Amino acid sequence: MFILSSRARGLKPSPTLAINAKAKSMQAQGIKVVSFGAGEPDFDTPENIKRAAIKAIQEGFTKYTAVGGIDELKDAIIQKFKRDSDLTYKRSEVLVSCGGKHSFYNLAQALFDQGDEVIIPAPYWVSYPPMVLLAGAAPVIIGTREEDNFKITPEGLKRAITPKTKALVLNSPSNPTGSAYTKKDLERIAEIAISSNFFVISDEIYEKIVYDGFEFRSIASLGEEIRKRTIIVHGVAKTYAMTGWRIGYTAGSEEIISAMNNIQSQSTSNPTSISQKASVEALIGSQDEVKKMVSAFAQRRNYIVDRLNEIEGVSCYKPIGAFYVFPNFSHYYERTYQGKKINNSTDLADFFLDVARVAVVPGVEFGADPFERLSYATSMEDIREGIDRIEDALKKLS
Repeated sequence: MFILSSRARGLKPSPTLAINAKAKSMQAQGIKVVSFGAGEPDFDTPENIKRAAIKAIQEGFTKYTAVGGIDELKDAIIQKFKRDSDLTYKRSEVLVSCGGKHSFYNLAQALFDQGDEVIIPAPYWVSYPPMVLLAGAAPVIIGTREEDNFKITPEGLKRAITPKTKALVLNSPSNPTGSAYTKKDLERIAEIAISSNFFVISDEIYEKIVYDGFEFRSIASLGEEIRKRTIIVHGVAKTYAMTGWRIGYTAGSEEIISAMNNIQSQSTSNPTSISQKASVEALIGSQDEVKKMVSAFAQRRNYIVDRLNEIEGVSCYKPIGAFYVFPNFSHYYERTYQGKKINNSTDLADFFLDVARVAVVPGVEFGADPFERLSYATSMEDIREGIDRIEDALKKLS
């Protein structure tokens, strides 16, 4: 008889991937499902990036590389940080991994120990708490409010700090809410991190997907003291429609990056050679396609937010960045359909999939049960039809 480890028994699969798989299974059966579940752009990878990958294959760049990434890509990442955030890093302070999730996992393994506490604002990306737990540390969840634009307050942060606090996870722009921190917000957080002596893990993967003239700032750019305490997790997936290419990267102190490199050397080893070459082109090549994608996302955001706020009892924060909305549907909890009661976000998500043939991700998976996450990284046609279906389905609840 095989006995699983306690960590394996306590781990749930990623809910976003599970929802997406169920929707695709229904579609394979001929059922027309409108999916708001996937956290990836619906655009194709830009042609210049694909050409760089094809060239790498044709030139035989298909072997092992250095564990932490090729120097050419590290230099492109260093150039990107200098260009976009006026941050200076050395090659020894950069690690390339197999996606942003892999970057965070390596970091958690390198930085956290049994007894450490890691502050995670909710709503949070679904994989932060499990990866902290896998490292033996304890996630400390602090809630945010819709009326505060889903951002932590200095007072709320201070209340969560204990002598065991090792780090704060900061995701700006945020998955799932699309909220983002201003320079003033970040300055307050930086002051607390410095005075209380903890690290800031800054997940900046949606950096380029911002709207209405919002100016993205990295907390690491606010001075040398906070830069030394900040580890930036980033990647090419969202900005360049490269989710399947699996390239993420981390920038931070040489000691932490070296430890992460050692962990990676004993697990995955190097990221895909071909994807690394493509990522060089993504970071230093033309950015025109990114601007086009963001413009399309902005139009979709405006439409879906307006439509959701027009539905009776639903409120929806207008995102500053990323490509998700996080509407509050709790007005419809405690209602029933054909004798079945809607108790929470999971029940409502099931109802939407079964009755409306619309896939959303339950807010409880992000630490916020009154909400559902909808990705608008899909066509305007699907967005219109999907919201129509949701609106019609809600009218069936009594």
